[in-house]
Amino acid sequence: MARHEKRFPNRTGYNSIYMSSVPQEFRPIMWSYDFDQIDPAEDKTALVVQAINYGTLAHWRWLVKSYGREGVREVLSHIPATALRPRARRLASLVFGIGRFNYAPRGTH
Repeated sequence: MARHEKRFPNRTGYNSIYMSSVPQEFRPIMWSYDFDQIDPAEDKTALVVQAINYGTLAHWRWLVKSYGREGVREVLSHIPATALRPRARRLASLVFGIGRFNYAPRGTH
């Protein structure tokens, strides 16, 4: 089995070993969600945003192991910049190589 096949055994690109369920360590940072109902594939954006904003290095590592750096980068590049705390946004931009976040245009009132 090739190294790539071992790491990403399914066609979605997610690592199925880590994607079967969300670790209990995420429960405190997912306080506003029904933790037992969280699906790692369906709730990817919520998991990434909460882990970047409130998580530890262990949470960030789980994100990378589960979704890959490119998967996390994709989520971060599509969410509004205001979804992330300023300090977390700066760190995430360095760690994940995000050159520019989405900023909502200001209204013309």
